Parts: sequence; C-alpha cells; structure tokens
Amino acid sequence: MTAVTIELNGVKIADDVEPRQSLADFLRDTCGLTATHLGCEHGACGACTVVVDGKATRSCLSLAVMCDGRSVQTLEGLRIDPMMDMLRRQFHENHALQCGFCTPGMLIMARDILRRHSRPDIATVQHELSGQICRCTGYANIVKAIVAAGEEIARVDTSEE
Repeated sequence: MTAVTIELNGVKIADDVEPRQSLADFLRDTCGLTATHLGCEHGACGACTVVVDGKATRSCLSLAVMCDGRSVQTLEGLRIDPMMDMLRRQFHENHALQCGFCTPGMLIMARDILRRHSRPDIATVQHELSGQICRCTGYANIVKAIVAAGEEIARVDTSEE
C-alpha cells in the first residue's frame, strides 16, 4: 500500500492505495463517488473523465498514486459550479441525454471545452468530443447543448460589462 493525499472535490483526503489501483476505482470503490463511470477501461470511451489539476483526464488510465498531492474534481464536486449548472440545464432543454451512462463524462468534457473555447461552433465541439462515446443519442443534441451553453455564457459575459 502507498499513502496518498489528494484534494478531492475541494477536501484534502489521505488514504492508502494499492500501487496499481486506477483513479477511477479509487473514486468509486474507496470514496463512493459513483458519477465516475467505467466503460472501456482503456481510455477510449470517456465515461470516466474527471478533472485533475484543471484538466480533463481519463481516470481509468490514471493511477491513484499518480494523483498524490494533486487536485481531483468529479461531477459530484461540481454541483455548485455555475458553468456546470448551465450545462446541465442545456443538456436537459436540448434532450442531450438518454440512458445517462456517458452523461457524467460528457458534462465534464463539455465544461472543459467551454473553459478552453469561449464560444465554440459545431465543428469545434464535434472535434473536441471525438474521444467521448455515446451509444444512444447520435451526438447531435449533445453538440447542440454545448454550443447553446457557450452562447449563453457569451450573453452573460456581455451583459456584465
């Protein structure tokens, strides 16, 4: 076992982990944070996407020991994040979810896209989502929701000036 200290959703936690335990397994099994889903366990589907030190990261490919001293945010830790609130609303209004399995990873990635691209167009969102797999929706409404959230953010930023 290896001792780690991680800032998880804004709270410092210390625990002992197996050296080969994935961050995804640590989050789900040890911490009880089940919004982090495991799909392919090879980093190809994006269902396990979390935020590590401000960057969208596949938690199935990251070891828990690699996160020692780092900041990790899961969907649960973004409950009061204004951008995530806007994204959740846009996903709902644009019917951008069906079974919900990919939704946590999609929302984390959508937030990452909007943090890097202030007002992304359809092509940008499609390109940025290329590493996220959804087997239900066909992506059109997911893309529409992210573009709408970007437009809403732009409107809010303009009105605050």
